[in-house]
Amino acid sequence: MKKNQTSAILGRWPPVFLWAAVIFVFSSIEQVQVSQFFIWDFVAKKIAHVTEYAIFFALLFRATNGRWLSSFFLTILYACSDEFHQSFVPGRTASPLDLGFDLSGANIASYIIWKLKQLRPGKPKK
Repeated sequence: MKKNQTSAILGRWPPVFLWAAVIFVFSSIEQVQVSQFFIWDFVAKKIAHVTEYAIFFALLFRATNGRWLSSFFLTILYACSDEFHQSFVPGRTASPLDLGFDLSGANIASYIIWKLKQLRPGKPKK
């Protein structure tokens, strides 16, 4: 591996690991009620799931050099491990519904990236 490739890889992966750590820390916190109203509490928590996994997918997409399937597979794998981890946290449970929101975030990020790539075609080759 060339020195430029190594530095590029080392520059792209740390944000992925940092964001995975952020997700892990939030998943380790005992469940907190955001609002007294069930619907607001539910919506706020699901928006958080979608957002954190949209960001995670985007970071993975960048780190894998734009490999859609690898990015999505790694997102699914981490989301499953996160739900499993939550089953051991007091006051938290593993939820297939939450997994669905996590993967919705990845899908939304994927769609946004795809649309942005259409708006900004690749750089001309020299």
